[in-house]
Amino acid sequence: MESFVKHTGVIAPLDKTDIDTDQIIPKQFLKRVERNGFGQFMFYNWRYKKHGVLNPDFILNSPLYAGCSIIATRRNFGSGSSREHAVWALSDFGIKCIIAPSFADIFYNNCFQNGILPITVDEETSDKLIEKSKNAPGYKISVDLSEQSINDKEGEIYIKFDIDKFRKYSMMNGLDDIGLTLKHEDKIRSYEKKMLQK
Repeated sequence: MESFVKHTGVIAPLDKTDIDTDQIIPKQFLKRVERNGFGQFMFYNWRYKKHGVLNPDFILNSPLYAGCSIIATRRNFGSGSSREHAVWALSDFGIKCIIAPSFADIFYNNCFQNGILPITVDEETSDKLIEKSKNAPGYKISVDLSEQSINDKEGEIYIKFDIDKFRKYSMMNGLDDIGLTLKHEDKIRSYEKKMLQK
Protein backbone atom coordinates (compact mmCIF):
# COMPACT_ATOMS: atom_id res chain seq x y z
CA MET A 1 0.00 0.00 0.00
CA GLU A 2 1.25 3.48 -0.85
CA SER A 3 2.09 5.63 2.16
CA PHE A 4 0.24 8.86 2.88
CA VAL A 5 2.24 11.63 4.53
CA LYS A 6 1.28 14.82 2.73
CA HIS A 7 -0.89 15.36 -0.32
CA THR A 8 -1.87 18.46 -2.28
CA GLY A 9 -4.66 18.20 -4.79
CA VAL A 10 -7.80 19.61 -6.38
CA ILE A 11 -10.85 19.24 -4.15
CA ALA A 12 -14.21 18.33 -5.69
CA PRO A 13 -17.52 18.92 -3.88
CA LEU A 14 -20.10 16.13 -3.61
CA ASP A 15 -22.87 18.08 -1.93
CA LYS A 16 -25.02 15.13 -0.84
CA THR A 17 -25.68 13.29 2.41
CA ASP A 18 -25.87 9.50 2.79
CA ILE A 19 -23.90 8.60 -0.34
CA ASP A 20 -23.92 4.82 -0.14
CA THR A 21 -21.64 2.16 -1.58
CA ASP A 22 -24.18 1.16 -4.24
CA GLN A 23 -24.01 4.70 -5.60
CA ILE A 24 -20.20 4.67 -5.44
CA ILE A 25 -19.94 1.34 -7.28
CA PRO A 26 -23.20 -0.25 -8.52
CA LYS A 27 -23.65 -3.97 -7.92
CA GLN A 28 -23.37 -5.01 -11.59
CA PHE A 29 -19.67 -4.11 -11.52
CA LEU A 30 -18.70 -6.34 -8.60
CA LYS A 31 -17.69 -9.30 -10.76
CA ARG A 32 -14.00 -8.42 -10.91
CA VAL A 33 -11.67 -9.89 -8.29
CA GLU A 34 -8.73 -7.55 -8.92
CA ARG A 35 -8.54 -4.29 -6.99
CA ASN A 36 -7.87 -2.21 -10.09
CA GLY A 37 -10.12 -1.28 -13.00
CA PHE A 38 -13.06 -0.07 -10.92
CA GLY A 39 -12.42 3.66 -11.35
CA GLN A 40 -14.23 3.73 -14.69
CA PHE A 41 -17.39 2.54 -12.95
CA MET A 42 -17.26 4.88 -9.93
CA PHE A 43 -20.57 6.77 -9.50
CA TYR A 44 -21.62 5.12 -12.75
CA ASN A 45 -25.32 6.04 -12.52
CA TRP A 46 -24.41 9.67 -11.88
CA ARG A 47 -21.53 9.97 -14.33
CA TYR A 48 -23.31 8.44 -17.30
CA LYS A 49 -26.64 8.68 -19.06
CA LYS A 50 -28.06 5.93 -21.25
CA HIS A 51 -25.68 4.10 -23.57
CA GLY A 52 -22.59 5.27 -21.68
CA VAL A 53 -22.96 8.95 -22.60
CA LEU A 54 -21.27 11.25 -20.07
CA ASN A 55 -23.64 13.29 -17.93
CA PRO A 56 -22.40 16.90 -18.19
CA ASP A 57 -24.33 17.86 -15.04
CA PHE A 58 -22.33 15.56 -12.77
CA ILE A 59 -19.58 17.49 -11.01
CA LEU A 60 -16.80 14.95 -11.56
CA ASN A 61 -17.38 15.10 -15.31
CA SER A 62 -16.62 18.81 -15.40
CA PRO A 63 -13.20 19.63 -16.88
CA LEU A 64 -12.91 22.20 -14.08
CA TYR A 65 -12.43 19.32 -11.63
CA ALA A 66 -10.25 17.16 -13.87
CA GLY A 67 -7.63 15.30 -11.90
CA CYS A 68 -9.31 15.92 -8.55
CA SER A 69 -7.87 13.75 -5.80
CA ILE A 70 -9.79 15.02 -2.76
CA ILE A 71 -13.54 14.90 -2.16
CA ALA A 72 -15.45 17.15 0.24
CA THR A 73 -18.87 15.76 1.04
CA ARG A 74 -21.66 15.49 3.61
CA ARG A 75 -22.41 13.17 6.53
CA ASN A 76 -22.70 9.38 6.44
CA PHE A 77 -20.49 8.85 3.40
CA GLY A 78 -20.04 5.20 2.41
CA SER A 79 -23.18 3.86 4.06
CA GLY A 80 -25.01 0.78 2.80
CA SER A 81 -23.39 -2.57 2.07
CA SER A 82 -19.86 -3.33 3.22
CA ARG A 83 -18.40 -3.80 -0.29
CA GLU A 84 -14.71 -2.93 -0.34
CA HIS A 85 -15.07 -2.38 -4.08
CA ALA A 86 -16.37 1.12 -3.30
CA VAL A 87 -12.99 2.11 -1.89
CA TRP A 88 -11.19 0.32 -4.72
CA ALA A 89 -13.19 2.38 -7.24
CA LEU A 90 -12.38 5.67 -5.52
CA SER A 91 -8.70 4.76 -5.27
CA ASP A 92 -8.51 3.61 -8.89
CA PHE A 93 -10.11 6.90 -9.96
CA GLY A 94 -7.33 8.76 -8.14
CA ILE A 95 -9.00 9.80 -4.89
CA LYS A 96 -6.48 10.09 -2.04
CA CYS A 97 -8.57 11.78 0.64
CA ILE A 98 -12.26 12.17 1.55
CA ILE A 99 -13.42 14.86 3.98
CA ALA A 100 -16.85 14.54 5.60
CA PRO A 101 -18.66 15.07 8.91
CA SER A 102 -19.13 11.30 9.29
CA PHE A 103 -18.50 7.99 7.55
CA ALA A 104 -20.08 4.56 7.72
CA ASP A 105 -17.87 2.44 9.98
CA ILE A 106 -16.97 -0.36 7.56
CA PHE A 107 -16.29 2.04 4.71
CA TYR A 108 -14.11 4.14 7.04
CA ASN A 109 -12.05 1.08 8.00
CA ASN A 110 -11.75 -0.01 4.36
CA CYS A 111 -10.29 3.38 3.43
CA PHE A 112 -7.34 2.85 5.75
CA GLN A 113 -6.74 -0.62 4.31
CA ASN A 114 -6.50 0.83 0.80
CA GLY A 115 -4.51 4.03 1.20
CA ILE A 116 -7.36 6.57 1.20
CA LEU A 117 -7.35 8.99 4.13
CA PRO A 118 -10.87 9.65 5.48
CA ILE A 119 -10.96 12.85 7.54
CA THR A 120 -13.85 13.65 9.86
CA VAL A 121 -14.66 17.34 10.29
CA ASP A 122 -17.58 19.26 11.76
CA GLU A 123 -20.54 20.37 9.64
CA GLU A 124 -19.32 23.98 9.49
CA THR A 125 -15.94 22.93 8.09
CA SER A 126 -17.65 20.64 5.59
CA ASP A 127 -19.85 23.54 4.46
CA LYS A 128 -16.81 25.78 4.06
CA LEU A 129 -14.83 23.29 1.95
CA ILE A 130 -17.80 22.42 -0.25
CA GLU A 131 -18.68 26.05 -0.89
CA LYS A 132 -15.05 27.02 -1.50
CA SER A 133 -14.56 24.23 -4.03
CA LYS A 134 -17.88 25.05 -5.74
CA ASN A 135 -17.09 28.74 -6.05
CA ALA A 136 -13.49 28.27 -7.15
CA PRO A 137 -13.21 25.14 -9.34
CA GLY A 138 -9.66 23.86 -9.37
CA TYR A 139 -9.22 24.96 -5.75
CA LYS A 140 -6.39 23.02 -4.11
CA ILE A 141 -5.76 22.10 -0.51
CA SER A 142 -2.88 20.36 1.23
CA VAL A 143 -3.50 17.55 3.67
CA ASP A 144 -0.61 16.93 6.06
CA LEU A 145 -1.10 13.72 8.01
CA SER A 146 2.00 14.19 10.14
CA GLU A 147 0.70 17.58 11.32
CA GLN A 148 -2.96 16.45 11.14
CA SER A 149 -3.85 19.61 9.26
CA ILE A 150 -5.61 20.88 6.14
CA ASN A 151 -4.64 24.20 4.57
CA ASP A 152 -4.61 26.13 1.32
CA LYS A 153 -1.90 28.30 -0.21
CA GLU A 154 -4.05 31.41 0.16
CA GLY A 155 -3.98 31.00 3.94
CA GLU A 156 -7.76 31.15 4.12
CA ILE A 157 -8.13 27.60 5.39
CA TYR A 158 -6.31 25.98 8.28
CA ILE A 159 -8.00 23.03 9.92
CA LYS A 160 -6.72 20.54 12.46
CA PHE A 161 -8.20 17.05 12.51
CA ASP A 162 -8.06 14.09 14.85
CA ILE A 163 -6.99 10.60 13.90
CA ASP A 164 -6.23 7.43 15.81
CA LYS A 165 -2.46 7.10 16.42
CA PHE A 166 -2.27 3.55 15.14
CA ARG A 167 -4.14 4.39 11.93
CA LYS A 168 -1.89 7.41 11.44
CA TYR A 169 1.23 5.26 11.85
CA SER A 170 -0.11 2.66 9.41
CA MET A 171 -1.03 5.24 6.76
CA MET A 172 2.26 7.11 7.00
CA ASN A 173 4.16 3.85 6.62
CA GLY A 174 1.95 2.37 3.90
CA LEU A 175 0.88 -0.59 6.02
CA ASP A 176 -2.42 -2.41 5.66
CA ASP A 177 -3.19 -5.49 7.81
CA ILE A 178 -1.06 -7.72 5.59
CA GLY A 179 1.83 -5.29 5.65
CA LEU A 180 1.63 -5.07 9.45
CA THR A 181 1.67 -8.87 9.67
CA LEU A 182 4.68 -9.13 7.35
CA LYS A 183 6.67 -6.86 9.65
CA HIS A 184 6.75 -9.92 11.94
CA GLU A 185 7.62 -12.36 9.16
CA ASP A 186 10.80 -13.61 10.84
CA LYS A 187 8.96 -14.37 14.08
CA ILE A 188 6.16 -16.10 12.17
CA ARG A 189 8.65 -18.30 10.28
CA SER A 190 10.48 -19.12 13.50
CA TYR A 191 7.22 -20.12 15.18
CA GLU A 192 6.16 -22.24 12.20
CA LYS A 193 9.54 -23.98 12.18
CA LYS A 194 9.21 -24.82 15.87
CA MET A 195 5.71 -26.18 15.34
CA LEU A 196 6.90 -28.43 12.51
CA GLN A 197 9.59 -29.88 14.76
CA LYS A 198 7.08 -31.02 17.40
